[in-house]
Amino acid sequence: MLVSVLETKVTKRDARSYMNRFVPLLERKGATSFKQRAAQSRPGEVENNGAFTKSAVKGLAPKTGKTCLDPRPAEDLTLQEPFYVALVKIRAPREIDDSTLGGVAKTLSQLRKLGLISILVVDCGAGERDGTARRKAGIMQANRIATAIDAYGGPGSRVIDSPITIGNLADTPTSPFTSQSLFISNPQGLMTALQEETIPIIPSFGYTADTCLIKPVDADEAILALLRQLSGLQFLGHGVAEDSQTMKLLKAAEVYRLIILDPLGGVPANNRATERHLFLNLEQEFQEVEDDLAAASTSCLFDTELRKSNAQHLKNAELAKNALSLLPPTSSAVITTPDEAAKERGPEEMDLVGTKRGQNPLIHNLLTDKPVQSSSLPTERLKTGLSFAGAPQIGSLTTLAKRGMRLAIFPDPRITPWRPPQPGERRLSLTDPSIDLARLVNLIEDSFDRKLDVDHYLKRIQDNLAGVIIAGEYEGGALLTWEKPPGLKDSEASDAARLVPYLDKFAVLRRSQGAGGVADIVFNAMVRGCFPDGVCWRSRKDNPVNKWYFERSRGTLKFSDMNWTMFWTTPKLEEQRLRDYESVCRGVEPSWADRKHQLD
Repeated sequence: MLVSVLETKVTKRDARSYMNRFVPLLERKGATSFKQRAAQSRPGEVENNGAFTKSAVKGLAPKTGKTCLDPRPAEDLTLQEPFYVALVKIRAPREIDDSTLGGVAKTLSQLRKLGLISILVVDCGAGERDGTARRKAGIMQANRIATAIDAYGGPGSRVIDSPITIGNLADTPTSPFTSQSLFISNPQGLMTALQEETIPIIPSFGYTADTCLIKPVDADEAILALLRQLSGLQFLGHGVAEDSQTMKLLKAAEVYRLIILDPLGGVPANNRATERHLFLNLEQEFQEVEDDLAAASTSCLFDTELRKSNAQHLKNAELAKNALSLLPPTSSAVITTPDEAAKERGPEEMDLVGTKRGQNPLIHNLLTDKPVQSSSLPTERLKTGLSFAGAPQIGSLTTLAKRGMRLAIFPDPRITPWRPPQPGERRLSLTDPSIDLARLVNLIEDSFDRKLDVDHYLKRIQDNLAGVIIAGEYEGGALLTWEKPPGLKDSEASDAARLVPYLDKFAVLRRSQGAGGVADIVFNAMVRGCFPDGVCWRSRKDNPVNKWYFERSRGTLKFSDMNWTMFWTTPKLEEQRLRDYESVCRGVEPSWADRKHQLD
């Protein structure tokens, strides 16, 4: 686990975010307070300066047959508030071999050590038509998963009696908020397991409300029912006393992740080299995903198995969307294969850098809240691996989905492709009513921590603005222009092909930097929809964001006589175009009110 954690590329901001949330929880559990606990329980073995004596260090090792007394009050031992939960759906466990299942179990045990305890819902599908046979198959797979988890020591796991009650099945759910077909009426067993840090495993069955008959239920609906209960959004009576320990635990639980383990892997994307959405901005992209997968699941152009696969991919995407609509905007869903969830670098691979396996997406996401590979990287920067079928695969098979945010792009490239201005054509202006100039200026000034000379800036770009990209409520954005290379001859000055697509401002509010994928969302919109043939920009040589720019550009050039580094995304850049890019990046005049650019 230590190797998996240390290999994760965690930034200072990522580490701070994880520690602020999970370290207080781990400290309450005693994971990082050995010194204090030893001082309380063995005061004679601690020197005056607080250092441990040798006998105290030896005493930290647990002794067989003896119980270590915990000095914390009993109240603290019975209720850790809050504690963080991952809802995990394991689909088609019969297709997972024992070795891979063991790897998944190990990863779930590691997540628990890092502060995230899982609730597993076992989805065996509708393979068995007979209800009794289906129930037996579900319980058998649940016990198989429990055995795999228990192999990694305590607190282990427990197959619990289903807390799910089947209400009025005729009441078809129209919203994840209002469904009455499934609800949780007996959460005591579930919460007791969580209190003991035991991973509860729930086969996808429930009891009818009127006759208490046990029947199979849709695993996705079971996940949503659990989510409503744990999020305080279940409005049906559950019979739990308000002052009971179970209710206190329900209020303390916070669902932090949705994890979908499916042999099919992440959400397909036919227009990506990866053939997968590495990052899925549901607010902006779900409709396109739904349309594509719905068409592919019914098209006669595909064989039966492929249609079934696309239908299942659509179900997974819908589950992610519905679940995240019940959670805070910072929550996320990870859709991956059991193989990727089981990834671990073994001892035999420590010195073989070239054969290093990919990072475990579940551990990586917990520590960083980001996909293993950024969705805005150029294709050639993505690592290659093997698909579920064993074929070469560009990028990860994992999709990280977030509720995300809407994008506003002016002009919309799907309707009006971005192109150099034509004579007599109406040009976009930042004073256009569709653009909130005050909020845009605030975004730029907050991101750069500098005052903008607004009048100077408006004059400079009024005749060459190419377009504007706005993410969410002005949480991020980009302003792009068409720039004329200095020194063009009269015969070349009117040649639109010589105009340079230039990224003039790329801004993200400081509170949104490094979180939610705002920068990736804006950058992807720019290079995929607005300027797919390439764009250039410049950045100060000492800009800490340059590492991010280096990873996403296809080329760079540092000016030896100026404090600028030039970047571009244009593939196979020709020499003349490179010279045009350089002359533009050298000549663009900044518009900051402090005039510090004059010192460059």
